Amino acid sequence: MTKRRWQDIAIGMVVPVVAIAIWQWVAGMGWVNENILPSPLQVWRKWVAYLLPLQDFATWHETNHGNWFAWAVSGELITDAIGSLYRVIVGFLVGAGLALPVGLVMGASRVAYGWLNPLFQLLRPIPPIAYIPLSILWFGLGNPPAIFLIALGAFFPVLMNTIAGVRQVDGIYLRAARNLGASGPTMFLRVILPAAVPYILTGMRIGIGTAFIVVIVSEMIAVNNGLGFRILEAREYFWSDKIIAGMITIGLLGLAIDAGMNRLNNYLLRWHRGLEH
Repeated sequence: MTKRRWQDIAIGMVVPVVAIAIWQWVAGMGWVNENILPSPLQVWRKWVAYLLPLQDFATWHETNHGNWFAWAVSGELITDAIGSLYRVIVGFLVGAGLALPVGLVMGASRVAYGWLNPLFQLLRPIPPIAYIPLSILWFGLGNPPAIFLIALGAFFPVLMNTIAGVRQVDGIYLRAARNLGASGPTMFLRVILPAAVPYILTGMRIGIGTAFIVVIVSEMIAVNNGLGFRILEAREYFWSDKIIAGMITIGLLGLAIDAGMNRLNNYLLRWHRGLEH
């Protein structure tokens, strides 16, 4: 990692560190009820307990003799995070996998666009949350309704950006390809699709973010594990520190996935003007 990259990370950490320090100071002064807004130290202790249930520590120490891997996989947090990530990934792949070919066809064909666009414009403003009753009626409880809702959340960002990418290809490229004798399939695969890739990847980045929002809501309704389910459980018992610990975990996972998507975009678009170094 370059020195400039480390400097950017250090600058980016200033505001979070200051915010946490102010939060700890306000909580330490007793200006807020700790049951409503616990201090960062309380949240940290709860996050560790969430990762490793404290009542299991003695058993772990006796049976594993310092085996840190066994310690890590024994907590609720790992199971919940894996459950949420599984639903996000599967739902996103389903939604994006359906949206990509439909978007390419709608962007390339005026006929397909004319037939399908009114339907999608009607459905697009409906939030995935509104489908919760229907998803439970159609799929019951468990992973299927959650994956259905996540797929809906990921579908439209990928679809709309794919359509925009195909329809906004610079006419100069199209005319140059025609003058060089490019046929329809060659035109699509060698000119239109590569030019639309930046839009498609942007749609996927937005879609994965939407999928993370939807998974938390769906887990509060349809499943009995995951980060959303655990936050709802903590609310019922008024464990505000566990609620915030779960929220922070969601933020860290979302940040990691977004950073991964950004690196993937930069790698795939390294040929694109503006990303060249």
